[in-house]
Amino acid sequence: MFDVSGWPIWSLIVLFIVGLILIVKGGDIFVDAAAWMAEVSGIPQFIIGATIVSVATTLPELLVSCFGAARATGDMTANGNALAVGNAVGSVTANTGLIMAISIICIPAVVKRSQYAFKSILLILATVILYLSSLGASFSLYGAIVLLFIFVISTIESILTAKNQQTDTDNRVSYEKKDIPINIGKFLGGALGIVFGAEFLVDSATELAVKSGISQAVISATIVAIGTSLPEFVTTITAIVKKQSSLSVGNIIGANLIDIAIILPICSLISKNDLSCCPQNIYLDIPLCLLVLAIAIIPMLILGKFSRWQGICLMILYAGYVVTISFFNPFPIL
Repeated sequence: MFDVSGWPIWSLIVLFIVGLILIVKGGDIFVDAAAWMAEVSGIPQFIIGATIVSVATTLPELLVSCFGAARATGDMTANGNALAVGNAVGSVTANTGLIMAISIICIPAVVKRSQYAFKSILLILATVILYLSSLGASFSLYGAIVLLFIFVISTIESILTAKNQQTDTDNRVSYEKKDIPINIGKFLGGALGIVFGAEFLVDSATELAVKSGISQAVISATIVAIGTSLPEFVTTITAIVKKQSSLSVGNIIGANLIDIAIILPICSLISKNDLSCCPQNIYLDIPLCLLVLAIAIIPMLILGKFSRWQGICLMILYAGYVVTISFFNPFPIL
């Protein structure tokens, strides 16, 4: 994020509007391009969402967490590490408890368990390993290595699934060679629009909130936490409008895996130390993250569908979490 402190209110409002336009338009062409990739390759939308799309939409989380870990090499170790761990875990909670909840409420679809099961189980396993690795008040390098191994397994599974699906040409859509650079450009341009639009939106909204006298605790728990998940949110809403629910759910699950199994290990390497975990991370953030993942994933694996009651429960839990850390947080980060 860049420094907008001291900017006049009118310029912050303009920046907010520009950010909003960028993420809305960027999300539109981004989802169109991703859906085109799925159609012409014959690869399921879920796999496209869980790989290519999720990598693009997790850039804000990666940048914020890495900056936090970099700060941990200096004099602000506790705060920097808390930002790195808290932002990665908080993004997973926001992705699942807010964004996936909206998707499930709007489109409570029947799913192919064969497509969802493996990555969903890996996601829960990675979060459990993160929790167990953090009980000593720090996320160890050994835990980072295990999480990286889980991500490698997930990537191999995606490649094998894509390869198997590509052998089936019945589901492919014909295209002209000129469509390839056009849609790649739309995909990259849409991703950049979402990422920069989210940054403009969060920076301007945060500064406007500060000027309005809103507390830093509320700003951190709402604008910043949800702001880094805006790319997933925009992609999900756009996919819902275009009735591409598999793409949106795949994006969220893939993004969550990247948050847990890639971003935290990278932060651990950047900080050159075990990442410190504050009491809030251990006793509130990670347990709640596990709870929302369990509500979203386990019934789906058993019943083979997403139900609206799951989305409602997730929304209630996430709202309670935001209220708790904003106004009643018993574990302040020092």
